[in-house]
Amino acid sequence: MNYSDNKYATLFNKQKTNQFLVGNTSYKERIGKLKRLKHALEVSYKQELREALYKDFKKPHLETDLTEIYPVIDEIKFVTKNLKSWLERQKVETPLALLGSSSFIINEPKGVCLIISPWNYPINLTFGPLVSAIAGGNTVILKPSEMTPNTSKVMAKIVAELFEENEIALVEGEVEVSQELLKLPFNHIFFTGSPAVGKIVMKAASEHLTSVTLELGGKSPTIIDDGSHLEKAVKRIIYGKFTNAGQTCIAPDYVLLKSSLKSEFIELFKTKVLEFYSENPETSDSYCRIVNRKHFDRLVSHLEETKTNKGSIVSGGNYNATDNFIEPTLVLDSPEDSKLMQEEIFGPILPIKTYETIEEAVSYVNSKEKPLALYIFSKSKKTINYVLQNTRAGGTCINHNLLQFLNHNLPFGGSNNSGIGKSHGIFGFQEFTNQRSVLKQHTLGAVDLLTPPYNNWKQKLVDLTLKWF
Repeated sequence: MNYSDNKYATLFNKQKTNQFLVGNTSYKERIGKLKRLKHALEVSYKQELREALYKDFKKPHLETDLTEIYPVIDEIKFVTKNLKSWLERQKVETPLALLGSSSFIINEPKGVCLIISPWNYPINLTFGPLVSAIAGGNTVILKPSEMTPNTSKVMAKIVAELFEENEIALVEGEVEVSQELLKLPFNHIFFTGSPAVGKIVMKAASEHLTSVTLELGGKSPTIIDDGSHLEKAVKRIIYGKFTNAGQTCIAPDYVLLKSSLKSEFIELFKTKVLEFYSENPETSDSYCRIVNRKHFDRLVSHLEETKTNKGSIVSGGNYNATDNFIEPTLVLDSPEDSKLMQEEIFGPILPIKTYETIEEAVSYVNSKEKPLALYIFSKSKKTINYVLQNTRAGGTCINHNLLQFLNHNLPFGGSNNSGIGKSHGIFGFQEFTNQRSVLKQHTLGAVDLLTPPYNNWKQKLVDLTLKWF
């Protein structure tokens, strides 16, 4: 079927027509494309991307380098090192009953792909999946978020300079653009965003039986026991939580803290926030802003709800609407039915919930949807193993946070409500390829002896096959 109702359908048809030419490129040609993208990110457009993200939500340049540009460059390095082996035919054994044949698997492109990326890490979460899609030999339409327009414009320039639109194209626009794109019969959709929107994407994909990768989120818990190195744990949690002003899908969403550690944790939190961001984080060059007024108002309403319902803001809590600024904030005793405890926070507010036994902490985690990330701070192997064995999560980091995202040998993704499918390294490559099975017959095979008409002699051959093969 030819879709030609609008410009997006026209673009889709161009890529559909071109998909086999792109799909039949060699690993060297694909690596060449990736190296051009790498050069654009680390040289040609690096400063322009830094400035764009600062305009969008005052993201510090160092943070842009570390959390946006570096992960994509590192992904490209990893893929270019391994792509040749990933594309080789994988020979597999053939059972004796199929004597005379051989079998192998080839990783073929899925075809025309759609990547819908979010605003919180627009470079990383747009170009990261694109690296996997290029490695797989696909044509791609990219749709970044409209909430970071300055960054989207620079990314559009990069894509237009490096690629023909019948291979890779980036389209900008509001949510209506995504809605139009989702009507098209893509071969694969890679979406990063909230579980609520993920359901919409999955429903649209089902109309065409399109495969999906959904990188979602949820409330990622952080468990701290009384055997942990608390000062180190607090320092690392503050880094993980307040990088990007908490607007990170794998940021610690809340802390489950052994009750005996509460007072010490609060004091260490205040001390480390002061070290990181000074007495006035609003003037710090190391702290970004909330992306827009809508998200700012949402987070402020969480804080006000906490105050109204007798929760305690034990550190921080200040905000400035003119700049979408919210101070790093620590909350105690927020009611269980509050939005702060029920919804993914996605901002610089960290609630503490205390527990007495590790079983109690695990039970609380399991009362919610499976998280994208779960963090454990402990020196006890027994405690760590108990948590791992009795919870379910997309990924886990022990005695740190966020770092699991940076290891390309680990699959990154959620489970159920926090996502479907994996990304990074070979796992991302596999999302954008079909593992095609091939069996080749070389000589007369046993099956050729068992064609109709059936007789007693053939029945005996079948009986022998059932018994011995």
